[in-house]
Amino acid sequence: MNSIFFIARRYLFSKKSHNAINIVTTISVVCVTVVTAALIIIMSAMNGLSNLVESLYNSFHADVRITPAAGKTFISDSLQVAQIKKIPGVAYYTEILDENGLTENADRQMIVTLRGVGDDYAKNNGFDTVVRDGNFELKPHGRTGAIVGMEIGAKLQLNALSPLHIYVPKRDRNLAVDLNNLDEEPFNKDLALVTGIYAVSSDFDGKYVIMPIEKVRELMVYTKESSSAEIGLAPNAKPDDVIAAISNILGPKFKVEGRYEQNKLLYQTLKSEKLWTFFILLFILTIATFNTIGSLTLLIIEKKKDIGILWSMGASRKFIQRIFFTEGIYISLFGLLIGTVLGIAICYAQDQFGLIRFSEGFVVDAYPVQVKLTDILLISGAVMLIGILAALYPVRVYTRKYQQVKL
Repeated sequence: MNSIFFIARRYLFSKKSHNAINIVTTISVVCVTVVTAALIIIMSAMNGLSNLVESLYNSFHADVRITPAAGKTFISDSLQVAQIKKIPGVAYYTEILDENGLTENADRQMIVTLRGVGDDYAKNNGFDTVVRDGNFELKPHGRTGAIVGMEIGAKLQLNALSPLHIYVPKRDRNLAVDLNNLDEEPFNKDLALVTGIYAVSSDFDGKYVIMPIEKVRELMVYTKESSSAEIGLAPNAKPDDVIAAISNILGPKFKVEGRYEQNKLLYQTLKSEKLWTFFILLFILTIATFNTIGSLTLLIIEKKKDIGILWSMGASRKFIQRIFFTEGIYISLFGLLIGTVLGIAICYAQDQFGLIRFSEGFVVDAYPVQVKLTDILLISGAVMLIGILAALYPVRVYTRKYQQVKL
């Protein structure tokens, strides 16, 4: 076996009689190197981007959400809430009330969703971390505070400390003009103070205005109604166990969802994008391995006299095939090793120095990357498998053809 490795290494590194063989072999190694590095870089970039998107969405969604199975709102049972708070792993419990409303500033208007939240809302999901201008403050100096999305702020020309007029239709009134009662207002209204502007994604930035839940209830003429309740978990909590315990307490009248159920489409999309990107790059690698087939074919043709000599000395067909098969493995292995080192080095440089940056105003300055060992192992296995398959054909066909060559 040592002689097989020795001869294969000599064939790989020694100068060939035809310079084209050296060139094709070098191209083969370079192709495997480039595709391997590209796989690691792109997969790591998608990991970083997925983590960023998930963290942004997680800042808007809690670990566990409770919603009514039927209807729009519900009134919390104080006994059930007390039982939920006693479940091991439950750290925060916050009631939410969502309602459509009209916002206005300087003759600019926009229909939004008013999200009424409790004082623990920021602690529950870390929402204060996505506030880019101002801060998360629901009741500044006893007034109504409002935290608006970046798109809402841009459309209404808002910034921190801007006034914001809020209108909510009265539930028992028809918005059509009543000629017999022109003096009665069809809207409940309030004047809020913008205390912060957040940036998560377009799904939220142009939709939600965060306010105290008491104020949204007042505008809707509600008392204790909520549209959902959000629960924050302790670091060591097991989400599935907590969800099962809450469902057992509340029964079938409520839906209890974890992060995955709340953003099922998002998680499925991120996984499918990564999977299809991996397959596309593997297809490119498969095309690139034709260079390996060409390199081995040319090498076997050049070494046909060596094959005849080895055959006449008593070498078996398997022995001769293993020499050139090992040559093909070396091409894939060297390309894999160099590409892995290159890909990890580029990812490290991006993580440390931010070589590729986003445009100004994005939630992060540079493109995030995260190298995962599982990705490297998967890429390595795929590269070597394709390399092995690429080496089999020329080795089986051409070594058999030239083993009877006359000396």
